[in-house]
Amino acid sequence: MKNKNYQRTLFLITFFFMTLYLLWRLFFTLPFQEGPFALIMGVLLLASESAAAFGTFELFWRKNQETLIEKPEVHEEDFPHVDVFIATHNESTDLLFKTANACTFMDYPDKSKVHIYLCDDGNRQEVADLAKKLNIHYLGLENNKDAKSGNLNHALSSTDSPLVVTFDSDMIPTHDFLMESVPYFFLPNYQKDVNGVWLRKDIDENEPIEEVGFVQTPQSFYNPDLFQYNLFAETTIPNEQDFFTKEINVMRNSSNSPTYTGSNTVLSRKALEGVGGFPTDTITEDFQTGIRIQEKGYRTIATTKVVANGLAPTSIETLISQRVRWARGVIQSVRNTKIPFNKELPIASRISYMVSHSYWWSFARRIIFTFSPILFALFGIRIAICGFWDLLLFWGPSHLFYSLSMRSLSSATRNQRWSQIIDTILAPYMILPVFMESVGLKQMKFKVTNKDIEGDTLKQQVLYALPHLLLLGLSIAALINFTVGKYGSELFYGSIIIFWLVYNVINLLYAVFFLLGRKLYRKTDRIAAIEPVELHFENRVLNGETLNLSEGGLLFKLDRAEFIPNNKPILIKIKSDRYATEFEGNIKYVKEHSDNWLYGVQLSSITEDNKKQFSQLIYDRMHSLPIKLDVWMTAFDDIINNLTRRIEKQQADKRTLPRILINKSIAFQDETIGTLIDFNYKYARISGLTETTKQKILQLKSGDQNLIIIFEPVLGEKINYRKGQLFLIKNYEQVCIDPLFKTELEKWTNPISVTEAN
Repeated sequence: MKNKNYQRTLFLITFFFMTLYLLWRLFFTLPFQEGPFALIMGVLLLASESAAAFGTFELFWRKNQETLIEKPEVHEEDFPHVDVFIATHNESTDLLFKTANACTFMDYPDKSKVHIYLCDDGNRQEVADLAKKLNIHYLGLENNKDAKSGNLNHALSSTDSPLVVTFDSDMIPTHDFLMESVPYFFLPNYQKDVNGVWLRKDIDENEPIEEVGFVQTPQSFYNPDLFQYNLFAETTIPNEQDFFTKEINVMRNSSNSPTYTGSNTVLSRKALEGVGGFPTDTITEDFQTGIRIQEKGYRTIATTKVVANGLAPTSIETLISQRVRWARGVIQSVRNTKIPFNKELPIASRISYMVSHSYWWSFARRIIFTFSPILFALFGIRIAICGFWDLLLFWGPSHLFYSLSMRSLSSATRNQRWSQIIDTILAPYMILPVFMESVGLKQMKFKVTNKDIEGDTLKQQVLYALPHLLLLGLSIAALINFTVGKYGSELFYGSIIIFWLVYNVINLLYAVFFLLGRKLYRKTDRIAAIEPVELHFENRVLNGETLNLSEGGLLFKLDRAEFIPNNKPILIKIKSDRYATEFEGNIKYVKEHSDNWLYGVQLSSITEDNKKQFSQLIYDRMHSLPIKLDVWMTAFDDIINNLTRRIEKQQADKRTLPRILINKSIAFQDETIGTLIDFNYKYARISGLTETTKQKILQLKSGDQNLIIIFEPVLGEKINYRKGQLFLIKNYEQVCIDPLFKTELEKWTNPISVTEAN
């Protein structure tokens, strides 16, 4: 409560100073005497500042209205039938398998009430075959002219359950998806008693009942998004979408304006049919469907728990295409639903949706904020008429309290710095589509987000980076031009311009790093997973623990080095509390890490039933990417990290047998002493031999003679190993060692004698 009061006080002070600053800007700083261009840019800058302030005020207000919606505990017999729609257009069956398979494992009191449909408007035989293999329904559609809406409307007309779930083709639900979403539909029918027990309400049939229209769960992703991956920030920043889906959308519960984001959602069929199904006059049918449902008076809920994970775009081209579609679709839907004047929505809801609309103009504002100090520092164009002390008096408190408020408001998923970095990256590609859509030049063709894992070519990366390289060059030139020849008080009086130029240079460096990309090395993503694993080979069983799993294999650890055949498949068994699988795989690399030995395995063969279980072992868990910002990472740290990581050469682990360091003295028959450096269960490396010993080794090699190697463990007993040949390679002699005696090898403390075989 104390923190809430502090926030409210801080927001009120911020509101006062920001309003004062904007009024001063409006009445005293516009450059009426500086020419038309300067005046236009001055007005645009003031409008940008005002719009940003309005969005901030709305966020402050929304944060203070935030309330927790508790999920009721519903009696099992009350759970209704549910139709699960997996919409697909041209996605691969490999991708669809993961989502459809996961749907078959979702918990529900009576699983016969869960009806799963692959909704394929490509009408493909291979998708129908997949549905049959998974024992789910297939709804094919030919000549679909209404994109995703047409596909979902066809599914609606072919089914009849009271609840409908929509999944995009890549969104893989966890086993508890239905149990974490369906109960919210019973909030109007249940209440807690004094002991905290949920009970059915006694409802008067004549009383109107508030009904729930949809429940939106967060959209989360199991692979690093491009902001994480391209900026080498997979361990320091959360997915860029987390801020909206886990926070902003949840805040909008207070005004009944959560956004329906198209996937990971449970909807009321009654509500959907009441608005005529999914609209076909927009390219973001989900956004408009949510508004239409709210218009009808239904309560809508956004939740915080992640119960499905999907595939984030892996190329800049795909990301930009996706964001352009979202921007155009939101603008279309706001226009179609007449949000500003829509009296069927409460004022608070309309404000929320208008802020959603204005967000897409934030990219134009970011360009204006970037270009404004350049105009003055490089070209001498004044777009705000004021002195240093005037600016410090009005802008200083406004900026200070705004920064404090944003820091207070900033959550674990996003802060002010990262919001502006993301806006800077996307800005040049969003301005024109947003403007065109706003003036009525509509895009009506629905573009499906590419779900293939692919990167960008070097040519594409350079082309995408050109606008930012230009702005970066101009900002640096402006900084040099403005500071060269200035000293002392001159630099002091220009400090605010210098501050904004440096700030923009940092944001633009992030953008250039992002757009220059990063090579994709893996076709499947590794997900951290700690599970017991059994390894079966040569009548032996080893027990270890997995560290991560992927569709292509796994990484497991052992507490000691073990010889595992690297030239043939081994049987691997993994069992968790819910799933069990087995398959064959090949050891691809081995390395020592801390006090453990890590083994990388590539899957070689697996049966269909085990594939279903293995897919669940991989994806039915929370992803291993960050869910909170690393607040200790500064902009300087990020830039240095990007520079060093881009210079480093990527090196693959290629060793397939563990190499164990020994460094023990060994004695030979001619009484010379050498050093046993290490061994890998197949070869030992020996150094420090005399020329006489080397000549004897060469004679043995040419004569195809063998050696018997005698080891003396702690107890002094002698163990005769099978014959092995000595090889001279780069001044190291490698001795073939029988792997069956690896236990004794690790006990060595005394010198080893090598005698010539008879």
